[in-house]
Amino acid sequence: MVPAKRVYLLLLLGLAIAPILSLLIGIFASITLTLLFDITVLVLMVIDSRRVRPLRVEIQRQLPPRLSIGRDNPVILRVTSAKTDAVIQIRDYYPSDFDVSIPVLQATIPLQGQEEIKYTVNPKQRGEFAWGNIQVRQLAPWGLAWDDWQIPQSLQVKVYPDLIGLRSLSIRLTLQSSGSMRQSRQLGIGTEFAELRNYRTGDDLRLIDWKATARRVGPPLVRVLEPEQEQTLIILLDRGRLMTARVQGLQRFDWGLNATLSLALAGLHRGDRVGVGVFDRLMHTWIAPERGQHHLSRLVDHLTPIQPVLLESDYLGAVTNVVQQQTRRALVVVITDLVDVTASTELLAALTRLAPRYLPFCVTLRDPQVDRLAHTFTEDVTQTYNRAVALDLLAQRQVAFAQLKQKGVLVLDAPANQITDQLVERYLQLKARNQL
Repeated sequence: MVPAKRVYLLLLLGLAIAPILSLLIGIFASITLTLLFDITVLVLMVIDSRRVRPLRVEIQRQLPPRLSIGRDNPVILRVTSAKTDAVIQIRDYYPSDFDVSIPVLQATIPLQGQEEIKYTVNPKQRGEFAWGNIQVRQLAPWGLAWDDWQIPQSLQVKVYPDLIGLRSLSIRLTLQSSGSMRQSRQLGIGTEFAELRNYRTGDDLRLIDWKATARRVGPPLVRVLEPEQEQTLIILLDRGRLMTARVQGLQRFDWGLNATLSLALAGLHRGDRVGVGVFDRLMHTWIAPERGQHHLSRLVDHLTPIQPVLLESDYLGAVTNVVQQQTRRALVVVITDLVDVTASTELLAALTRLAPRYLPFCVTLRDPQVDRLAHTFTEDVTQTYNRAVALDLLAQRQVAFAQLKQKGVLVLDAPANQITDQLVERYLQLKARNQL
C-alpha cells in the first residue's frame, strides 16, 4: 500500500484548518479534532487499499523470441481490467544494462477492458540477461491509496546481433530478385545465362540470340545474364584489442559482427559459399564455407557468444589459416580497424600476401566522433589540439589505404554505424561486375 496524493492533500488541509479552529473552539479542542480528522483519513486510506485488491488487473508480458543488440526491441504488456476502471502505474524490471524508452508506464484501463501497453528496450551488449518481475500500482476506488504488488514473470532473455537488420536486408534482397525487379535489371551484367526476353529499345545488340530469334516469329530475343554463383566468400572478423573500443554505444566488435552476418546473408542469397573466421592471436572460430540459407542460422548460433578480447591480433596467422583451408580463389574480407601505417604493418603484409591468388578486401570501422572532431571549427586551444589529432589520424589512415590499393587490395573505410549497408552494397557491386 502506498498513500495517494489525495491523502497528503487532506492531511495538509487538516493542518491548515487547525489554526482557525483554535481561534474558534480553543487549542485543545482544535488539536483533538485535527487528530481525529487525520486518523479518519488514514483509516479510510487503509480501507480503500483493501477494497482494490479483489479488483487487481492482470498483466502478460510479450517479448521478441530474440532481442537484437543496438536496436529498439518492442515489449508489449497486455493488461486486462476487472469489474471497474483501473488507473495503473507499471514498472517492468528489465535488465539494468538496457536503455528503455519509458521507465514508468501509466494507463487507464476501462471496465472489463484489455489494452496493450508498448515500450522499447535497447540492449548495448550481447549475452544472456535476467528479466525480473512486473511491479504494479493500482489506484483504489476512492483515490486514497495505491495497491502495490508484483506479478511474477521473471525469465532469462538472450541478446543476439542485429537480427532486425538481417530481416530487413533479407526482404530487400528478395525484392531485388523478384520478377518485378528482374524486369528492370541491366543486361550483360554477369556471366551466367538466366533467361531470354524480347528485345527492348536500348538493349545491347551483342546480346541478341540470333538462333533463338530465328526459331520464332516476333521481335528478337536477348540473353539476360546474371552474376556467377557458387563462388566463395571468406569473412575474417578481428576480435582483438582494437575491436574492444566503444563506438556509438556499442563495441566496435559488435558493429563488425553485424556487418559479418549481413554480408554472409547477402552472399548466401546470391548463391555463394560463405565461410567465417574470428581471430585474435589465434583463429578462435573457423566455420567452413557452405551454401544455403540454413547456414546463416549456424553462423548466428556460433558467432553470438563470442566477445572481443584485449589481445593483439595476428593477421598473418589468420591469413595463413585461410590459405591452408581455402585453395580455390575467393573473396577474403577482413573486418578490423586501422590506426596508421606503422601500427598496421602486419595487417598490410597479410593482405598483400593474399593478392593476386585471392581477392583481398580490407574493411575498417571508423569512429564517427573522430570525423566530427576533424571537421568542426574550433576556437578553444584544447579543442584545436583535439582537432589536429583527429585530422592526423584520418591522414595516417589514408596513407595506409593508399598502400593497400597499390598492392591490389580493395578498401572500404566507413563509420562503424554505417558499415553494414555500405559493405553489402559494395559486395553486390563486385558480384555484378564479376570482379571475383
